[in-house]
Amino acid sequence: MKIEYQKNKLKKQLSSASEIKRSFGVNAKRISSRLDDINASPNLYVLMQIPAANCHKLSGDRDGEWALNISANHRMIFEITHNPLPKNEDGSLDTKSVTDICINEIVDYH
Repeated sequence: MKIEYQKNKLKKQLSSASEIKRSFGVNAKRISSRLDDINASPNLYVLMQIPAANCHKLSGDRDGEWALNISANHRMIFEITHNPLPKNEDGSLDTKSVTDICINEIVDYH
């Protein structure tokens, strides 16, 4: 999948293993794993099949955003950058056509 970043600071923090370790400490390995999962997935459908990632759509204040599990509380938050969003005939999101995302943040929102 194609990854963009909401902020240049986040792009720098996620640019290498040493930067990830420096920025995120104990969560560095899991963050690296999630980035590997994204890079290995050709689309959102495949990413959603990875149990450890637990890729899921958010709701409420974060409607339109998606999350990947980093730890019990920490999540990698991203948005789909397709415009318009690819839809199935029934109006649901066509996850097999989603190939572009923007990582917004890594956060503990619980």
